[in-house]
Amino acid sequence: MDMQQTTDFVPVIAIDGPSASGKGTVAQRVAEHLGFHYLDSGALYRLVAVAAAQRQVALDQEPALAEIARDLPGAFVGDAILLNGEDVSAEVRSEATGGNASKVAAFPLVREALLQRQRDFRQGPGLVADGRDMGAVVFPDASLKVFLTASAEVRAQRRCKQLIEKGLMAKGQGDIFTQILQDIVERDQRDASRPVAPLKCYPDARMVDTTDLSIDQAVNQIIQFYSC
Repeated sequence: MDMQQTTDFVPVIAIDGPSASGKGTVAQRVAEHLGFHYLDSGALYRLVAVAAAQRQVALDQEPALAEIARDLPGAFVGDAILLNGEDVSAEVRSEATGGNASKVAAFPLVREALLQRQRDFRQGPGLVADGRDMGAVVFPDASLKVFLTASAEVRAQRRCKQLIEKGLMAKGQGDIFTQILQDIVERDQRDASRPVAPLKCYPDARMVDTTDLSIDQAVNQIIQFYSC
C-alpha cells in the first residue's frame, strides 16, 4: 500500500468475522506474508472464560469477569497460550471455551477492560488483528478492514474437520456435526445481537466470502486489497 510511513503510524489490517470462518488461519498467513505482528483477539476472551472457570466465577457475573479481564495473567509464547505460567492452550481452543467466550464477550465492562490490551499489540512494522470488532472498535483507523465469512454449514464442516484432525472427533459422527452447526448458529445470533460492538459487516469493510474459497485464495485476496 502506497502511504507515507511516519514514526507514529503503524498499519493495521483488521479481519473480523463469525466463528469458524477461517479468519485466524487467514490472518496468520497474511501477517507472515507481510512480516507483521498477529493478534488473535478471541484468545483473550477465551482466556477470561478459562480464568473465570478456575476461579469459579459464573459467566453471568459481569463485574467479576471484568476484574479478571483487567488483571488477566495471560501470555502468548509461540503457539502456546499461558495462564499464570501454565499452558492452557488445549482448554482455550476447545469448543466449550469458545461458547463461553462468546458469552463473556457480550459484557461491555469486559470489552472495555480488554480494549487497551488489544491496542497494545499495535507495533511496527504492522499488525494483522482478527476478531469480531477489530475494525469497528479496537482499530477504527485500520488501513484495511475485512469481513471474512462463510455459510454456517461450511463453517460447521470445517470445524468438524479440525476436530477430526486433532483426534477429538471420529469420522461419521453426524450427531456431532448437527450440534456444532447449532452452536455456530447460536453464536452468530448472540454475537450479532449483543448491545456493544455487534458482529456485522460495516460499510467501510471489504467482504470476503470463503464458502467457495481455499485458504490460499482468501489470503491472496486480502493481500491484493492491501496492496491496492
